[in-house]
Amino acid sequence: MLCAVYKSRKKAETYLFVERREDFSRVPEILMTTFGRPELVLMTKLDLTKPLGLADVNKVMAALNQQGFYLQLPPPTENLLVQHKVNLALGDR
Repeated sequence: MLCAVYKSRKKAETYLFVERREDFSRVPEILMTTFGRPELVLMTKLDLTKPLGLADVNKVMAALNQQGFYLQLPPPTENLLVQHKVNLALGDR
């Protein structure tokens, strides 16, 4: 399955996968407004034997087939204060 991958200029580390280059017809308007003007990153052939960076190939392919797009959000940022408190609590034992 061939797809186009776009990055958001508004949201760091946010990527939009679509079935065809420049075809955003199945992407909801509110998502396109939030995403901003898409910037093409690459065209790629999705293959179950080749992993993607942060996305699950199976989920991307399923989303493309079902809804015509897949939105990859950045991984959650680590809350260093919470982690520090956890480490302190573990040290008290």
